[in-house]
Formats: sequence, C-alpha cells, structure tokens
Amino acid sequence: MRYVVVHYNEIGLKGKNQPLFLRRLEGNLRRALSGMGLKRIQERSGRMVATLAPEADEATVCERVRCIFGTANFTLAERVDLDLAALKAAVARALPGRSFASFKVATRRAYKPFPQTSEDVNRDLGAFVQEKTGARVDLEHPEMTLYVEVLPREIYFAFGRETGPGGLPVGVSGEVVALLSGGIDSPVAAYRLMKRGCRVAFVHFHSAPFQDATSRTKAVELTRCLTRFQFYSRLHLAAFGEIQRQIVSLAPDALRVILYRRFMVRIAAAIARRDGAKAIVTGDSLGQVASQTLDNLATIEEAVDLPLLRPLIGNDKEEIVQQARAIGSYGISIIPDQDCCSLFVPRHPATISHLEEVHRAEARLDVAGLVQMGLAGIETQEFSYPSEATA
Repeated sequence: MRYVVVHYNEIGLKGKNQPLFLRRLEGNLRRALSGMGLKRIQERSGRMVATLAPEADEATVCERVRCIFGTANFTLAERVDLDLAALKAAVARALPGRSFASFKVATRRAYKPFPQTSEDVNRDLGAFVQEKTGARVDLEHPEMTLYVEVLPREIYFAFGRETGPGGLPVGVSGEVVALLSGGIDSPVAAYRLMKRGCRVAFVHFHSAPFQDATSRTKAVELTRCLTRFQFYSRLHLAAFGEIQRQIVSLAPDALRVILYRRFMVRIAAAIARRDGAKAIVTGDSLGQVASQTLDNLATIEEAVDLPLLRPLIGNDKEEIVQQARAIGSYGISIIPDQDCCSLFVPRHPATISHLEEVHRAEARLDVAGLVQMGLAGIETQEFSYPSEATA
C-alpha cells in the first residue's frame, strides 16, 4: 500500500468547530485522490492518513495534494508495526537506490506510551542509517531527512516531505463571485479567497460582438487552471459590449471606465444573490490604474450592497506576478487578447470621481434594464478537477 500523511496547522486552532474543518479537508482530499486507488482516509492523532493502491502514481499524488488548502505539509510514507526493530528493517529495505552524503532523522511521537522518546528514535535510527550508508549526520543542512511518525497502532516513515499551501479547506467559508479578467491580478485574487476557505464562482465580461473571442478563451483557461484548487468551478461569460456602447453614447468620456465597473459589480452582485454567494472579489490593487484610486474604488463600491473584497489591495505588481507564476496562471494571463476594458477607453479617464456626477450620468441610463441585459446574455460553463471526480 501507499500512504499519504497530511499535516494541518490552522485547522488545529479551531476549537469546537474543528470537526467541520476536518470533514471538509477529508472530503477535498478524497476528491483530489480520486482515480488513485484510494482505499480509505483516517484521522490519526492530529494528521490525516490516506491509504492508496500500491500502483498509485507518486508524481500525480504529489501534484494533487499540493493544491489542497488546509494542508501544511505531507509525506508519501510507508507503514510498519509499532516496533523499532520493524522500523529499522523497513528502512533498510527502502535505502537501496537512494544516494545522499548527509542526513538527519526527525521523529514525532504522537503516541507517548511508545517506550522510546523521539530523541531516542532519532539517535538509534540515525546510527542504523549511518552504518548502512556511510552518510554523515547533519542536523542543520542535511541532504535528506528521514521523517518518522509514531502513532498509537503503527509507525509511518518517509524520505522527505512536501510543503502544502496552508490556509483553510475550500468550502468552509462559503461562496463568493470573482470578477475574472484576462489579466494577471484577478486569478491571484480568486486564489487567495480559495485559500481562506471560499468556493469561487467566476464572471468574465467580454465585448462581443465588438471584439474577438480571445478574452473568453483566456477566461476558460484561467478557470480551468484555478479549478485545481477547488475541484469544481462555474464560469459565467457575460456579454458586455452593448452595455458599453450605451454608456459611451450617453455618459461623459472621463467617467466611462468607472461606469463600466459599476455595471460589472452590479451584474456580479445579481449573480451572487441568485446563487447564495456572500461577497464579490476583484483584483484591484490601490493606485495601479485610473479606476483603482481610492476615490474611484469608493465610487465603484457604492453601486452594490454586498461586500467587495480586494485581497490584492496592498500588493505591488511584482508581488502579484510572483504569485501568479507560482499558481500557474501567469503564462495564460500574458497571452495577448482583446479584453472589454480596452474597448471605448477614453483618452483621459477620471482618477477622482464624485458620486453626484456619477449619479447624474447614470440617470441618463436605464440602469436596471442594462443589468438585466447583462444577466440575460450570460453563458455558464462548469469545470471539474480531477477528471475522474464528479461535480
């Protein structure tokens, strides 16, 4: 059998609500490991242990578990009986083919009645490995770490450990609706809400028939990329070109972008209320573009009565780019496209907007009718990950 031993940090601080978080983590782990011959998942002394078929592909298992929020770290481990001699024999069988000049043993003894302390196991097993391999012990910078977990009925050991993404299991914090452009920022903003336990539904505004379908294609690929972290996603593709055309024909040039954004968040809020989502998420970063000045952000937020979450608000562009690279969205985001924000853009957009002026401009528009037009033109697509799982 193959075993995945998953450790969590923040979940351990949840007190009486901890069972809820653990059930969600177990469900997400079960979904991520579908198709891997999953036998069972057990909660074992402050960690979860998933038992897999012997033929489970190690690289695929690691790729999937790395994306499970709530996971602090994990190992692909072997299991032996609760006996130090059995542990040594199993380690001896696993050593051939491994090459390392230095190592250390790191033992966690969750089962305190075990006769050897963690330090005892480290010393005894370390001397055994040194004798078998000739490698030196290095407690500060080892080439290889042998992790040992002593539990009430068994011992797990692993050569190396992987870092998980941390955070909270997706699904424990409710649902939000994220505005997904084809750019770099909005996918990172959505990722950060997933990390705090939210399930994210996406809405992408495109300017068909005035522009081509490249931004739609990117939105689909970005949603597919982000679905690795929450297993199921909905993408709402909203036609926005006609709404923009009417804004351009009736509103002052300098306010166009502000009005675009106010209609976007209104449509997103309508989707959120319909589906039971509790907030809207945007990729705004303070001062990055004209619509993201403090005045304009306040003007945009006034259009809706749901919370508007901006997880990137204090980040500079390089910080956002680094995280986009880390989560795999950057390569998609930089593909050239015709996004709706590039259509009918004024030469000098307002950096400071006043609500009275914005309200006067919107009084010339059929606000409710344009919102309904945006909702009526929505096409919804669904995504699942991994493909072996069902939504």
